[in-house]
Formats: sequence, C-alpha cells, structure tokens
Amino acid sequence: MPTRPSDAAQEPRTVVGVDGSEHARAAVLWGAADASAHRRSLLLVHAADLDRLDRFASFETSEHLRDAGNSLLTTAAEEIRERFPELDVAVKLSRRKPVPALHASARPGSSIVVGSRGSGGFGPLLLGSTGLEVVVGSPAPVVVVRGGAGREDAPVTAAVRDVHDARWLVRAGREAQARERALRLVNVHSLLARFDGTARDANGRAGDRGEELMAELASRVRESAPGLTVETEVVAARSAASALVEASGHAGLLVMGSHERRSVSVLGLGHVVHALLHHSRCPVQIVPYRRDDESGVVEEGLRDDEG
Repeated sequence: MPTRPSDAAQEPRTVVGVDGSEHARAAVLWGAADASAHRRSLLLVHAADLDRLDRFASFETSEHLRDAGNSLLTTAAEEIRERFPELDVAVKLSRRKPVPALHASARPGSSIVVGSRGSGGFGPLLLGSTGLEVVVGSPAPVVVVRGGAGREDAPVTAAVRDVHDARWLVRAGREAQARERALRLVNVHSLLARFDGTARDANGRAGDRGEELMAELASRVRESAPGLTVETEVVAARSAASALVEASGHAGLLVMGSHERRSVSVLGLGHVVHALLHHSRCPVQIVPYRRDDESGVVEEGLRDDEG
C-alpha cells in the first residue's frame, strides 16, 4: 500500500517525530500502539528544515534531504502497517524545524510523541533546550518515550501535586481506560515539610488532609471514567523528583501536568519535570494546562494551515 500524505481533517491523532534513530523508532512503535489504543490515526512527521537550508544550501543538497526524509517516512510507515494493519497511517515531510513542525501538526485531543534522543532532523530533542521547547509550548500533551515501552501490565501513574491537577487528571483517566489498566494517583510530600499545617507522624506518613485531597481527586476521575480502577498513594520522601523516578519503574506510563509558561524559558518547566524527562524508567506524558481559569487542558489544535 502506498504511503499517503496527511489530510486536513480535524479528528484527533497521535503525532510522532521521525528521524531514523533507534530512539525515534521506539517512539514510532509506541505512538502506533497509542493510536491503536485510542482508535485514532497516526501521523509520522519528519522535519527537514528546508525553509532555512534553502537560503544557503544547493538545490542538490535540498533535494537529497527531501528524498532522505521521504525514505525515512516510507520505511517507518511500512513497518507500522505490518504491525498494525488496521491503523490509519499518514506522513508529513515538513519544511520547518522540529519543534514548530510537531506543534503545527497537533489537533485538539491529539498527543505528540518523541524519542528521548535523536539524530538528523530531531537531533537536539530532549538533550538540550530545543527538545524541552516541545513540552513548553506544545498545544497538546507530549509523550517522551524513554525507559522502554513500559510494563504492559503496569498501571498508568499520575503525579498529583494539588487541587489544580483535577484539570488534567481526566486526561490521565482516558489514557488508563484506553490501555485497559488501572490509574494510580501518587502524591509526594517532603519529609521535612508540613502539609497545609498538618505534621507527619513518626513514620513519615502524610496527614489526613493529604488523603482527603487524593480521595477527592480520585472521585472526580471515577465520575468521568465509570468502571476505571483508581488507586491512590501519598508518599513521603526527601525529593519529589527521586520519588517519582522510582515510581516510574512500576508504571506503564507516567503522566504529569505542567501549567502554561509560554513566555518563560524552558527552565520554567521545573526541576521535577526535568528529572522525569531525563531519568524516568517508563514513557512520560506531560499535559499542558492553565492555572488561571477553569478551562482545563490546553487544546489549541493546528496553529496554521499546514495539514
């Protein structure tokens, strides 16, 4: 079956960055399984950066990069069709740089998937600030595939901080439902701090108000996802980042919200998100949301007319 270009329809889809590296291949396979679980289409994107290269590179160089990109996309699409014959697969060779190419491909309800390392068109992803910009400015949740595909029988784990997380936890519930797994809500508090004025006991357990918060959030998720098994855990640790990295070893997918900081540098993501992106033992999904209103998860969709 020939590879078809992406269309202009607005249904949600899983968008994956392709660059020929083994990390990108892992992201493609994970993204295909994600699209199949959610019963939506898969879009494979290669960023050739031709808008910049055409200014100083020769015509032959540009054509070579275009042909190489199309070859990468065709090979990736053929492998996915062999493994997931029922999946609707589309490809896009973008003239843009990697970050705007991926962002422009997102639609409301979509996810963007990238590997933890790359080469070629996606070389900087998650090795430096360029990759982190995918998360910071994304109009859709971003999944970083690292630590393997995650245990098939493991729950989807959501890292909960406060009541604002109710705005994106519904999304985490949908991820768990699509994979037919339980959802585990994990809340980490410092051993050296108090929780809303409630001290910990000698064993380091959080006070009752922490349990009440988790119970309330779990109830909201269950209302939005009937039949979903929702578990809660309040963990006392010296470092939230290290506790969540440890939790990732027992998860199929780790989900965490990150409220909008579009005018702030990539360092504005916070040290916990940074730690998970670089050290998680399973794929990590970062869900953008707004804290200043009740609109919930950021779902902007396409930013221009690029299909």
